[in-house]
Amino acid sequence: MTIDAIRRTAAPLRTEVVNALRRAIVAQEFVPGERLVETVMCEKYSVSRTVVREALRQLESEGLVTMVPNRGPEVATLSIHDAESLYEVRRALESLAGSLFAERATDAQCTELVARLSEVKGAVASGDPEQRLAAKDRYYDVLLEGTGNAEIARMLRSVNARTQMLRTLSLAAPGRDARTVAEITRITAAAAVNRDPNEAREACEEHVRNAAEAALGEMRKLHAG
Repeated sequence: MTIDAIRRTAAPLRTEVVNALRRAIVAQEFVPGERLVETVMCEKYSVSRTVVREALRQLESEGLVTMVPNRGPEVATLSIHDAESLYEVRRALESLAGSLFAERATDAQCTELVARLSEVKGAVASGDPEQRLAAKDRYYDVLLEGTGNAEIARMLRSVNARTQMLRTLSLAAPGRDARTVAEITRITAAAAVNRDPNEAREACEEHVRNAAEAALGEMRKLHAG
């Protein structure tokens, strides 16, 4: 097998490990501050140390993993200030994404966004955190594709990867599930049904603002305790 062939087979494997580790971190299978031991990762995902190290470097670039001197890689810990900054950026990017979707999305993309909303509702009703996260990710994939702007999609996915670490906190707030469904329903109606850029922008801003308030409120309770 040539070197090029080896690279072609190794790259998808690395991507699979990156995605699996990212899901595990977001689901708090690995908690903030926990060491990510290479030998454990190799055994867990049945891959070589080289693949694990490449995956960890990718997640470090996304802000999900921190390399600590004399300790090695560990799950990143977000401070309240970090979280506030991330939600500020997410609010700006997501509101722009909603507005651009309303202006640029095709009829097929609008239909798909409505279908993804139904998936989100079903996932929230199931009470399964992993199913809920996956459904919301698929919803945002459609929303971002409909913007016609690859840079917004790239930047927002990076920010969302980190704010997802706080999702369990935001969902812990009483009544957050019902409000999340109502907010995403408003976004979908504005962007995909009424095609109203201003309303879509405001709906996205409201959704992120409320998610931030819920997550930051829970973070402050933990710090106070």
